[in-house]
Parts: sequence; C-alpha cells; structure tokens
Amino acid sequence: MDRRNLLKYTSLGIAAFGWSRDLFAAAVEYPVNPAAEVIKLSSNENPYGPSPKARKAMAEAVHASNRYQWDQSMLLRKELAKLTGHTEQNIIIGAGSSDLLGVICVLASEKPGNVVAPYPTFRLWMDAAATLGLITKPVPVDAKKDTDLHRMKEAIDGQTRLVYLCNPNNPTGIPVPADDLRTFIKEVPPHIWILLDEAYTEFEDTPGMADLVNEFPNLIIAKTFSKIYGMAGCRVGYALAREETVKKLAALQPWANAAPGAVSVAGALAALQDTEFFNYVKRENARCRKIFCETLDQLGLPYAPSATSFVYFNTEKYPKDLAKHLQAHHIVGARTFEEGTSWRRLSIGTEAEMRRVEEVLSLS
Repeated sequence: MDRRNLLKYTSLGIAAFGWSRDLFAAAVEYPVNPAAEVIKLSSNENPYGPSPKARKAMAEAVHASNRYQWDQSMLLRKELAKLTGHTEQNIIIGAGSSDLLGVICVLASEKPGNVVAPYPTFRLWMDAAATLGLITKPVPVDAKKDTDLHRMKEAIDGQTRLVYLCNPNNPTGIPVPADDLRTFIKEVPPHIWILLDEAYTEFEDTPGMADLVNEFPNLIIAKTFSKIYGMAGCRVGYALAREETVKKLAALQPWANAAPGAVSVAGALAALQDTEFFNYVKRENARCRKIFCETLDQLGLPYAPSATSFVYFNTEKYPKDLAKHLQAHHIVGARTFEEGTSWRRLSIGTEAEMRRVEEVLSLS
C-alpha cells in the first residue's frame, strides 16, 4: 500500500470511529428508565441469534483463540465461494459488511468525485466517504418508496466514482425487481464502481446478483452475517467481486481477510451449516412482520411492502408522536430517515415483542 492510500485508509478509520460513536449516542432519541426492561427495535438485529450451532462453535473456539485464525478464514472463504457459486479468489472477508463498504470507498476515491445513491438508504459509510473526497448525490425514492433507477442513471455524471444500491433498500424494505436491476448494472459505465449491498436478501429470497460479478468487473456485492445469521456483534461480512477487484480490495486492508477474530469466524462457519435455524428465522420474521403490518392496517397507517426484517411506515395519521409514545412504554427504535417527514422505520422483533408493540400502539 502506498503512502497516499495508507493516509486515506487511516482517515477513513478516524472518520468512521467518530461518526459511529455519534450514531451510537443518538440511537435512543428519548430518555428511558434504565431499570425497566426495554424492547430494542432500532438496528434490524436478529432477535433469535446466533444459532445454537454457532454459539457452540464460538464457545469452543475461545480455547484456541490464542492462535491466529488464518486457516479458518481461508476455510470460510471457501465455504462462501461454494454458497455463491464462485471461488475463494472472488471472496474477501471483513469485520462486518460495513468494514468492507469503507474499503470500497477507499478504492473508489482514487480521484475526488461523487457517489450516486438512493435517498433514503443505508448511510453509515457516507460521512467517511466524504472524508475521502466522495460526496453523495442523493436520488429520492419515488412516491411509492421504490428506488428510482431511472433518476439514479440520470444522476450519474463525469464526476461519479461509485454507485451505491442497497437491495432490498434500508429503510424502505422494498427490493428492486431483478430484471430492472440487471439492466441498470449493465447500463452503468464500466469505469464507475457499483456497490450492491445485499444485507437483507435472505429474508424473502430476493434475487441476488452474484452471477454477474465475473461479467462486470466494476460490480462489488457486499454481504453480512449480521442480519439473518444473528451475528451483528461478531462482525463478520464479505464482499463478492471479480478476482482482480478482490486483490485491489485486499491490498487496502491492513491485513487481508483477517478482520474477523477466530471466535467470530468459527461462528460464521457453523452458522452456514445450521440451515434449520436459518429457515426458522425466515419463518418467524415473516410471521412477526405480518403481525406488525396487521397492526398498522388496523390503525390506518400506510407502510411500504417490506421483504426484510423491518417495516417503513407513515405515522402522519397517528394521534400522538408515535416514537415518543413507544418510548414511554420502553420500546425504542421508531425513527425517521427522511428529514421533515412522518415516515418511521421499526425493526421486527419476536412475537411477544410485536404483540407488545400492537398493545401499546392501540392505547392511542
């Protein structure tokens, strides 16, 4: 890594630290009684995980965590390659997909420019990207909260270095139709990086674009163990790309593929084998999301059709400040992602948690 890239990577780390710290501080918008049991529905965390097999594997891995995890990291890349239909040369792993989003921003920032992205969308990488000279050009979703690919294409200009798409989108929960997304990827100029964030595809089998990575050298797909695998705190993610792109990304890591620790890698390997738990999470998430959507129907509150572990809904017709009302009953997480609107996102919890949300909202 040359000195310029080293300085850029260091700047990214400093920016990401400060920005994530501020985000953490702002996660709870209103005071709560720390003695009360709080239902946390703010970060799209899996309320069921990690899986039993992953927990057992991580507990056992503690005993060998005095050793570096090189072999296990290589094995994880091989297993992920099998899962995606590629080779380990197409896979790079990091400390959650957010770590890799930062590395991809470094790759895209060889020259200052802009990033074209939907608004609203997952934005935790944007401030760090700006530190590197990549300013986000937000493209508003349409009236139905769908990602507007036509307007995103129009927003691409001579200064665009990166196009970011979260599919299904966060916070709206709506996937882009697969054929439309494939056409869009083909139409983005080949010198512009495409970062496709597929953190939530597994919840409703949203079609992924893994089969396109070898056809389009500018396409990078980010995946994570944080959501359906229930390992948000373990920090394991990976990116899928053409072999030469993976080499470029690995060169920007201080130590290629070594960000997740031995315990986390052991958990990720076991999680991939625990298909029973994987399917359980899918079923429970869909069932509990339906409970919440039925509550919104009863209250007359419109919502976007989610294919994820969260729901984006309009609180304009609710007679109270919905977020404060939930907070007063020790339920945190309803917050906006669009300035000046009444739309809020809430993560999906267990059946008991969503029944409690239903009960509290009915007290209006």
